[in-house]
Amino acid sequence: MLALTDYDEALLRGEHGDATALAMRVLVRSAAVMGAAGLLDIVSAHIDGCLYHGQASLDFVERLVQGGGRVVVPTTLNVGSMDLIHPELFRGDNALRDAGTRLMQAHVELGCESSFTCAPYQMKRRPALGQQIAWAESNAIVFANSVLGARTNRYGDFMDLCAALTGRAPCCGLHLTENRHASVVFALDDFPGDPASRDIWYAALGLLVGARSDGRIPAITGLPPDTTEDELKALGAAAASSGAIALFHAVGITPEAPTLAEALGTRAEGATIAVTRADLRAMRATLSKARTGDRIAAVSVGTPHFSLAECAALDRLLAEDGRRCAVDFYVNTSRYILWELDASGMAQRLRAAGVQFVTDTCTYITPVMRQTRGLVMTNSGKWAHYAPANIGVQVAYGSLRECVRSAMEARVCIDED
Repeated sequence: MLALTDYDEALLRGEHGDATALAMRVLVRSAAVMGAAGLLDIVSAHIDGCLYHGQASLDFVERLVQGGGRVVVPTTLNVGSMDLIHPELFRGDNALRDAGTRLMQAHVELGCESSFTCAPYQMKRRPALGQQIAWAESNAIVFANSVLGARTNRYGDFMDLCAALTGRAPCCGLHLTENRHASVVFALDDFPGDPASRDIWYAALGLLVGARSDGRIPAITGLPPDTTEDELKALGAAAASSGAIALFHAVGITPEAPTLAEALGTRAEGATIAVTRADLRAMRATLSKARTGDRIAAVSVGTPHFSLAECAALDRLLAEDGRRCAVDFYVNTSRYILWELDASGMAQRLRAAGVQFVTDTCTYITPVMRQTRGLVMTNSGKWAHYAPANIGVQVAYGSLRECVRSAMEARVCIDED
């Protein structure tokens, strides 16, 4: 039996409006299915449902708008179907343009912040260790749980928005300490340590961890102690793509895993999986349909959205080469990061080198790329995992350094490792 507070009951009765009553009915039904004993308060939400998937998604949000709905906790929005900053990039039909734009605007009318980013953790206000949140979008979820130590289940379309309108979420799953311990260990042997060339191996590791965790929470030992947030972002995004991972522990790095024993908690270690550099090379090879020297049509980076640090790394690599890209080079990032790049002058330098910024959306879900026939190169494990099915491209997979070199030559350039 689901225990409800007086506040919950008042929401159900419609005392706070029709939209909130509808949201509460959805939450109560969902919590019962999930086996929750009750609901808990959240401090923030991140909404994935602003990406248009059909009329039903727009109808649901319009009903909340018409019912006077307003979010009651700080709420960010994931990517939508349109780049509202660069609408001229859109290459789809007018029906998708209109419906996708309206869906994004309707969420803003509910009081959500017009962030439109899959990386809300790059914004100034982000949840802290132990805080309860209701986030959707796979990479945002795994980053919040793993790197920030905040607590969220994998919330999807509609349920995330219902949590934002009520400030409540089911009290179960990863919201509870006893469910956050690891039960499988990935022990790394000779993980690449050079920060200038190791970015691709974090994504490869994430894909391997996701594929081999079998629904368990993984702990990872042997990562370099200077591992950055961007590298953990790449790891988590890839693991969420290949295995629906919502939480991992990097021992000695992430906040709930100062030691392996603390990562495991009261759970007995179920298995230890050794991971060699050869295993990472083999995983990398599964993503790339290219050979060195093959022609490429474009490069796309920033899935999840590129950070300021990643843009600075790209700026350095382009400056070192000194040439202009010979193919389209797309950088997917948030409007907030782009505004900072514009203010610093970095955006102008990147554009002069041939970079096209894409904000509010991503090249693997929205028709913005000029060329999708042939190979498209990326350093993102998530992009490489989803783009072939989503937009019908073949993928060449390499590090950011390799992506830059390849963009200059219009052909695949892969370093020997």
